[in-house]
Amino acid sequence: MFLRLLLLFIGIPVLELCIFMMLGNRIGIPTTLAIIVITAILGAYLTKSQGLKALHNYQTAVSSGKLPHEEVMDGLMILIAGAVLLTPGFLTDAIGFALLIPTVRDIVRAIVKTKMKEKINVAGDAMGAPPSRTSAQDVITVDVEVVESSTTTEPSREKKE
Repeated sequence: MFLRLLLLFIGIPVLELCIFMMLGNRIGIPTTLAIIVITAILGAYLTKSQGLKALHNYQTAVSSGKLPHEEVMDGLMILIAGAVLLTPGFLTDAIGFALLIPTVRDIVRAIVKTKMKEKINVAGDAMGAPPSRTSAQDVITVDVEVVESSTTTEPSREKKE
């Protein structure tokens, strides 16, 4: 994992630098810099609008009683898109603009769900979870006792006399 991150943090900037130099030689340095600034401004605007839409979808899901896991993942991908769009570079801009497209986010979300399902194992039949084939060593049993249960969100305040 460390090696992958190291290659990512070294490889991407080196690749971006090569693209800058090749494009700068072809279309000129001022034009290349103008493209970088324009994509950053356009990316910030699109990130803001997509982020507000994702926030609205989140609020709608919560108010309807639905678990907003897809909306949270969309918001996270939009946040990542905004970060890479503000990073100067053509490769990072391509990744950022791609993450702002809802269809691309759906594909990425499906891939992440698949990867997460491989790593997470739910044991038991609680809350409608399907029974899983786990061994006794994979299961942690916890005994719980509810000491106090309250339906209000404010703590009770008793008058002392």
